[in-house]
Amino acid sequence: MNGEHGPAAVCPLYHRAVELIGRRWSGAILYALHGGETRFSDLTEAVPGLSDRLLSERLKELEAEGLVVRTVFPEIPVRIEYTLTEKGRALGEVMNAIGAWAHDWLAPADEPVSALDAPYLPESDHEGDRASEAVAAARS
Repeated sequence: MNGEHGPAAVCPLYHRAVELIGRRWSGAILYALHGGETRFSDLTEAVPGLSDRLLSERLKELEAEGLVVRTVFPEIPVRIEYTLTEKGRALGEVMNAIGAWAHDWLAPADEPVSALDAPYLPESDHEGDRASEAVAAARS
């Protein structure tokens, strides 16, 4: 990454993207939402240690960035579900690559191999999905 004259300049869009998904809890929330429509309580169960206040704050940020959509169902009691937008689902490839890297480089040496073989995200409905190609490339 270093050129002849020092480190390369960081692309502002890359920096913004890394800051967005790298913000504390955001990556875990996005990962949990890849399973489909999710209620607030399901997210708190899926991401241990995440407070309701912080989950609410992060969901609002992700919604403002166009990654998450909040749908209110006028039932009794009111039901609210969170879903990834197309823009949010597009991060699946990135999260699969991060998951593959984490399993290759951060997993304890005594971790059983079978636990590392689990898919990182649900399979995509799109043929030729680049996420599975990225994971395969990362593992080879």
